[in-house]
Amino acid sequence: MKLACCLFNYFPFGGLQRDFFRIGEVCIKRGHTVDVYTMGWEGAAPTGMTIHLLPSKKWQNHQRIREFVEQLQPHLVAHRYDVVIGFNKMPGIDVYYAADTCFQAKARKRHGAWYRLTPRYRQLVAYEKAVFTKQARTNILFLSPDAEAEFHRFYQTPSSRCHLLPPGIAMDRKTPLHAHSVRQCKRQELHLSENEFLFMMVGSGFKTKGLDRILRGFAALPEEIQQRSQLAIVGQDDAKPFKRQALRLKIAHKITFLGGRKDVPALLLAADALLHPAYNENTGTVLLEAVIAGLPVLTTDVCGYADYILKSDTGLVLPSPFRQTEFNQAMIAMVSSPNRKNWQQNGRAFAETANIYSMPERAVDFIESFGRTIA
Repeated sequence: MKLACCLFNYFPFGGLQRDFFRIGEVCIKRGHTVDVYTMGWEGAAPTGMTIHLLPSKKWQNHQRIREFVEQLQPHLVAHRYDVVIGFNKMPGIDVYYAADTCFQAKARKRHGAWYRLTPRYRQLVAYEKAVFTKQARTNILFLSPDAEAEFHRFYQTPSSRCHLLPPGIAMDRKTPLHAHSVRQCKRQELHLSENEFLFMMVGSGFKTKGLDRILRGFAALPEEIQQRSQLAIVGQDDAKPFKRQALRLKIAHKITFLGGRKDVPALLLAADALLHPAYNENTGTVLLEAVIAGLPVLTTDVCGYADYILKSDTGLVLPSPFRQTEFNQAMIAMVSSPNRKNWQQNGRAFAETANIYSMPERAVDFIESFGRTIA
């Protein structure tokens, strides 16, 4: 089949982008032609994937998105693709991979009625409606039942167009046989002694992932724990405001910003706890990546995959509404809890039995089925 994949921007360290990349690879392996339309691309592309750049010179993000979509439509008409897959919400797509949360729900939670009068809100909601309303024809690939329920609450999307995928964790996140030596080498690279406790956050989008909460929690650690602890931040985002926050909290000497990394599996083995107190999160793939690496997790219940942490007993999940004092106490528990070894062992057992690896294949199964239906 001749497929078009559409996303606003690609960079190697975003969760949505990584999912797109893996789905695209499966499409190519199955013999399909894959054209990609995007405003910007960083890094290498898989062999067999053709990248079409449609850049925008607009200043504001919603204006850039609108210009991209306007440029995109003639290409889709001219090439007559069998299936058009969107990885961001936009009109003109056949299948939407729902990696993002509901924009309207988030906007109403964060802003007052005045925000709904802004051009940004009106445009992004219009693109969301183009995918989710009863009148739309787009099929949606959901990653969690909670996300499906939230979109249905706002748009009453027919269930016949909604399809739930399993998680798609890469197999290289599982604990390898030589995990101990990997841990030692990576900790040496990070200049950590064996007695130091390494907290880690992984994720591009520091504000959404709750890095401000993490910094406040680290600053509140008892002196004895703080002295023998370090915090590593992995992800591609603007670190300046958080470095300033760390300076104000007098913990900057304890914090290392590692940037976007390709060695995340090894970093997870080097760490002692993953922190992910997100403000909102459709799934939270890194939660499962940490679990199967044997790394205990501290997260919030707004993450779509938080239930996996509870069911597998591999860490702590804080209930909503978020309370900083509860998070601070939970950080202490991640260091001192007698359950630490159980969390690690439970994670490795979970890795061997859970159905959490097949998302790219199941997504392509649906794309192929849909393409045959409309052919």
